[in-house]
Amino acid sequence: MPVEFLGIAATNDGSETNPRSGASFDKEYTLRLARAHEEHGWDRVLFAYGSGSPEPGTAAAYIAANTSRLQILLAHRPNVSYPTFAAREFATLDRISDGRLTVHFITGGNDHEQQREGDFLPKNERYARTREYIEIVQRAWTEREPFDHAGEHYRFNDFVSDVFPVQQPRPDVSFGGSSPAAYAAGGAVADIFALWGEPLAETAKQIEAVRAASRAAGRLVPPRIQVAFRPIIAPTEELAWEKAHRTVAAIRARRESGAGVSSRRPGAGSPQNTGSQRLIAIAEQGERYDRALWTSTAAATGGAGNSNALVGTPETVAEALLDYYDLGVDILSARGYDLLGDAVDFGRYVIPLVREGVAKRDAERAATERPLR
Repeated sequence: MPVEFLGIAATNDGSETNPRSGASFDKEYTLRLARAHEEHGWDRVLFAYGSGSPEPGTAAAYIAANTSRLQILLAHRPNVSYPTFAAREFATLDRISDGRLTVHFITGGNDHEQQREGDFLPKNERYARTREYIEIVQRAWTEREPFDHAGEHYRFNDFVSDVFPVQQPRPDVSFGGSSPAAYAAGGAVADIFALWGEPLAETAKQIEAVRAASRAAGRLVPPRIQVAFRPIIAPTEELAWEKAHRTVAAIRARRESGAGVSSRRPGAGSPQNTGSQRLIAIAEQGERYDRALWTSTAAATGGAGNSNALVGTPETVAEALLDYYDLGVDILSARGYDLLGDAVDFGRYVIPLVREGVAKRDAERAATERPLR
């Protein structure tokens, strides 16, 4: 089966290791980074969401109008707009991009961050709201006749949109999380289920949990699986590990100074979301797993977001990614710490190796499945 690569559509050059050099929304850098992904073999980029960050939908429209092939993954929190409005916004963006949009719905794993924008709903109720929200958006994308809705969180009468997506019947929906509630909601309504990079054994368990939830919801085809990492690559293993330790030292120095805390960081204290709790627990159990997984980057950030690294030469990191492909992962998300330089290097040196490995596996599978005459 095909493999896809997801990068990051950052709006400035800041990261956990480096302060940004200009404004939060740097128009020139945003386009330069997106084009670097498009020109170096990436399939799509994520426009992330933070309560104080540049509005991702507008940034995505800007990139869509200035690229030709790059797919767009737009993160969206249901608490920030009504679903009928959001459905029209997404359909318009799919039109601007000529059918290159996927929407990633964020339930929200931290009460403090949600409350920054007036969302005081408890987490378990947020999952139910997200599922209802997605179902409304999907109806608005596909139904040509007016419809009513009376649910737990939304109610309206006689709605029909006059703008529909290019993609038919609709764009894909992405969903993420690591709790039973997340598996249940995403397994029921998502086309793509996003996970943070964990050891192979733990990732296999999560994939099965998503698939079980999908079966329980009566679906015949489960969501595709996406897994995210922070690759640290260099020409030799020794240089890669030297780079990895410099990276962690830089993360810790910025956090200790307070400069590494961005608007997307939650309030003080232990993380509330299950995904971050899992990353911290895995890091406490060990630094290195499997072929190349390194947890020190996650430990240094307090389990913030996608933070487990894959460390090694391009060949080592490519083989590690193929291990996840063999588990059933077909969307590989990667983001470095030098956003632009790492996107170029990963595209030049890792992506071709993974695609080659996938093609070889697919050819071998086809040969074994070919009927004998």
